[in-house]
Amino acid sequence: MGCDGGTIPKRIELVRTKKKAEKVDKDAKNIANWQFCHLSQMPLQEPIVACELGWLYNKENVIEYLLDRASFESGPQYIRSMKDLKELKLTPNKNYKGPCDEKRDDYRDLNASKWVCPVTGLEINASYSCCLLWKCGCVFTEKALKEVKSETCHACGCKFEEEDIVSLIPDEEVIRVNEERMCGRREKAKLSRVSRVEGSA
Repeated sequence: MGCDGGTIPKRIELVRTKKKAEKVDKDAKNIANWQFCHLSQMPLQEPIVACELGWLYNKENVIEYLLDRASFESGPQYIRSMKDLKELKLTPNKNYKGPCDEKRDDYRDLNASKWVCPVTGLEINASYSCCLLWKCGCVFTEKALKEVKSETCHACGCKFEEEDIVSLIPDEEVIRVNEERMCGRREKAKLSRVSRVEGSA
């Protein structure tokens, strides 16, 4: 058996076991979701839009998808038109130095962000949970909305309700909450359209 020198083989060395499936690193996945379009997997570039479930997209890629769905292998069926998306109003980070030069041996901070929360000053990235106000498109950290409670947007002054808050880059639990709020907003919009049609008739 090749155990020269009196070594005793262990079970793991003798028995072949089924290999475990590789787990995706949650932090790496979150960083990627903050830096790449959910549809095209291309780096995010402004203008950036978000869907009602909280995923980020390049506006240009979504327009291409809506014009020619057949050219995409798979895409979000819940995005029917540009009305189902909201363009993000992001506060630029003055300390952001841009991507490092890959040819040189510069340190690359993967959590460095081009944007910050206008209230707390924290970077908008995978390190902190972030939210979008659906009515106006302003982006904050969840910490800002919890600590400075208000019924108006801290950046533009637009009034909002709890249902207007969309958590960005959601996990499985948050996706369910975002889905319920999306259905509620769409139902309200449908009822308001019906009432307008009945009122004009």
